[in-house]
Amino acid sequence: MTKQNRPNPDDRTDNVEKLQSMVQNTIENIEEAQDTLQFASAEERERIEAKNLRREESINALREEIKDEAQARENGYRHDQ
Repeated sequence: MTKQNRPNPDDRTDNVEKLQSMVQNTIENIEEAQDTLQFASAEERERIEAKNLRREESINALREEIKDEAQARENGYRHDQ
């Protein structure tokens, strides 16, 4: 008996919530990193600030994705895509 490998159906029903959670977690990471700056050496400070810039870029991208997912939710999902 052989088992067929089938991809899982595309379930996007909770994507907005997952993305919002990711944004919140990233914001918290930025805040925690900011708190450590006062104790950081110049080199560590530079690394932290660069990482926080990347985090900000990620947040912007996630927010765009949230908009897309919210629009898809409003339009009704098609699970066969």
